[in-house]
Amino acid sequence: MVVAVTRWLPPPGIGPLERAGFDVRYQGEDRPPGRDELLALVHGARAILTLLTERVDDDLLDAAGPGLEVVANLAVGYDNVDVAACRARDVAVTNTPGVLTEATADLTWALVLAATRRLGEGERLVRRGEWTGWRPGQLLGAGLQGKVLGIFGMGQIGAAVARRGSAFGMAVRYTNRTPRSDEADLGARWAPLGELLATADVLVLNAPATPETRHVINSTSLGAMKPGAVLVNTARGPLVDEAALVDALRSGQLRAAGLDVYEHEPQVHPGLLELEQVVLAPHLGSATDETRAAMVQLACDNIIAVLAGESPLTPVG
Repeated sequence: MVVAVTRWLPPPGIGPLERAGFDVRYQGEDRPPGRDELLALVHGARAILTLLTERVDDDLLDAAGPGLEVVANLAVGYDNVDVAACRARDVAVTNTPGVLTEATADLTWALVLAATRRLGEGERLVRRGEWTGWRPGQLLGAGLQGKVLGIFGMGQIGAAVARRGSAFGMAVRYTNRTPRSDEADLGARWAPLGELLATADVLVLNAPATPETRHVINSTSLGAMKPGAVLVNTARGPLVDEAALVDALRSGQLRAAGLDVYEHEPQVHPGLLELEQVVLAPHLGSATDETRAAMVQLACDNIIAVLAGESPLTPVG
């Protein structure tokens, strides 16, 4: 059975699939394949291991053919996959939840701290050779103790962010489709979006990309945010209207922002590149040796299970 893997994977790589006896066809470079290259790669495959950079739609499913049984997406999100089209062809779709929760929460807090304490500005100052020594008014940032942490999207990653917020002495508020039954254990309280925007000193986005969440952060919501607040996004880029965010930062409505994902990734709005108070990371949320290894193993395990006639470990939907 042919399994198509769309690009190079960190260890354990394709090893679990080869040990399971599959004929693994893969693009072995660490780059997204071109569209024609991708369509040729998946021809006749029984399973495809994809990344967020690969669009899984009717054309790709047609190219794979009627024998395709599973698309294993190496991510928690799956907005690159037309799940309805897969379901119509009885093709299972899987993702990799759980294993990247802690790493993404850690990266979220790295951005919170870098944005509030102006670490990016300070690092650039030193590298340029322009630092002349300690000054009492140099690069003053914002403290976190006693401030309000707002979380938009309280799934596994949001909950992990909340736990860390309590450790920093912050009052945690969150908006979710439904309140969590364990919010007391998390030290958090549900709040409607309007209250969250108006009261959060730091607003963190942890929701999936859906038609409902697209541009949830826009000129209107940015205008409703607490003046001087900080925005951090480690979820999906399309949650934020980047042009509106640039305007809010330039006007001083927002103090700073920390971003790991972008509206038109990998392109970044030119205005964000110009602003010193914006911390920019290249989608590093799950980028640890341990987390990426666990993600690869889980994606492979999903393929192995489905092709053995078993239920997938982490099905989508």
